[in-house]
Amino acid sequence: MSGLVTALFSIPEGMAYASIGGFNPVTGLYSGMVPTMVASIFSRTVLMVTTLTSAIALSSQSVLSSAGLDPHDVGNIAMLTIAVGLVMLLFGVLRVGAIMDFVSSAVMTGFTLGIAVQIVSGVLKDVTGYTPEAHNTLVKFVDAAAHVSEWSIAAVVISIATVAVWAIFRLVKPIASYAMLIALVVVTAVCAVIRVDAETVGDIAEVPNSLPPVTLPDLTRLPDLLLGAFAIALVALAQAAGISAAVPNPDGSRPSASGDFAAQGAANLVGGFFGSLATGGSLSRTGVAVSAGARTRWAGIFAGVWLLLLVLAVGAAAQVIPMAVIGGLLFVIGFELIQGRWDDVMIVFRTAPLSAVAMVVTFVATTQIPLQDAILVGAATSLVLYCVQAARAARLVTLSPSDGGWVTGEPPASLPGDRVTVLHYSGVALFAEVPRIAQQWPAVTDGSRRSVLILSVRTLPGVPSATVQKLLRGWADEIRSRGGRFILAGVTEDLHRRLEGSGIAESIGADNIYVATDRLFGAVDAAYADATRWLEDVPPD
Repeated sequence: MSGLVTALFSIPEGMAYASIGGFNPVTGLYSGMVPTMVASIFSRTVLMVTTLTSAIALSSQSVLSSAGLDPHDVGNIAMLTIAVGLVMLLFGVLRVGAIMDFVSSAVMTGFTLGIAVQIVSGVLKDVTGYTPEAHNTLVKFVDAAAHVSEWSIAAVVISIATVAVWAIFRLVKPIASYAMLIALVVVTAVCAVIRVDAETVGDIAEVPNSLPPVTLPDLTRLPDLLLGAFAIALVALAQAAGISAAVPNPDGSRPSASGDFAAQGAANLVGGFFGSLATGGSLSRTGVAVSAGARTRWAGIFAGVWLLLLVLAVGAAAQVIPMAVIGGLLFVIGFELIQGRWDDVMIVFRTAPLSAVAMVVTFVATTQIPLQDAILVGAATSLVLYCVQAARAARLVTLSPSDGGWVTGEPPASLPGDRVTVLHYSGVALFAEVPRIAQQWPAVTDGSRRSVLILSVRTLPGVPSATVQKLLRGWADEIRSRGGRFILAGVTEDLHRRLEGSGIAESIGADNIYVATDRLFGAVDAAYADATRWLEDVPPD
């Protein structure tokens, strides 16, 4: 039953998403058949329904347009879908699920909001009867508003009626999840009975009562589509990662991002030969399946089977659906996306200014440039802002012994002589941290003779930047020139190997490197005791 409900919902939503991408609406139906079944068989997030989404449809149209390819050519569509599948499958086989960590929640929020605006602007023609001449997403609204006199009354009335029927049935809890399907059927039936003169699905494409056709990819287009396929895969996988986090497996098993990547890759590789657009995890379709009682992966498998049977039985009936009805439903979907992300937007603005910058940049990019470029811009912005945050968070603190433990304080302006000074480093050894750390580093002066500086580096990664390694060597040489010692404490085994390979260990001295222990600050304790004895044993100059 869950599969049947999901299949029924897939008819209007699948056709609508294909339509906003400029594709034949029928491809939206095909995208919910074979790919959905294949992905559900292999997915590690067992309730995830894989099919066409709005973001993927718009991204696919953008990639094909940027490559100068016809989005109605089945060979181009098949090649793009298979290319996306290859990228996804490669990600899964190489177990690079961690790649999604580089796409922040703020970026995905901005991307989703931009997609929502794209959805609404993309159906202005269907809901108003006027085709905006502007190509810019935001300017389309201005263009449409400036030509109200050219709007079609029939299209506007049908769209408003669709939204109204949806809103009414959305309030009836037992059938709230069917509100979109009910709106589609009711308004379409009324328009057919009173013979409203409006553009229908049949005016755009013929919906055959048949199985998905076998389509062959145009292999010559692969070089033109490969980079775009990577971007589409990134968009799809980011959406799937969100579903994996929001919809836990009923049996308590742990999901796997890499396993989901491979499953979606297989779905696209197979779906490309059966008329499907690129597909990925669909939050709306997954939500419908869960609310309808899905408990195992069989819900997704039956969703594909039921959709295939429905098209075989009554597929041609979809041709009477007015495009204004689909436009009205997409208006609903667009505003639901905005509403669903609004709390996230407010949290980001209130608590994370730098993340807010990434969110705004991604939103603007999504509405102004091709989507496959927008997600890459958002990911790059996230990385840059992370580097800024990491560099700002890096710091040095002084550790002073007290009652068997350590008390933190500010580093001294200059390194005192005839004393042991312990500094603790906190950071990720990013090259951008060097100016900040160097500014906090105590100056080595003539008064710093016979000083011992212990640098606690337990948080230093195994592969510090070349700049950081050079800095360590310089500090060691400077302190040693004043008759003192520079000691590294809390060195991990991996870092120790790196220091030996770079020659820094030899420069510092093997007896000045203390490997980390299981006890917190255990290496610092040992280094401090040794340094104290050294000061007592070494006579002053």
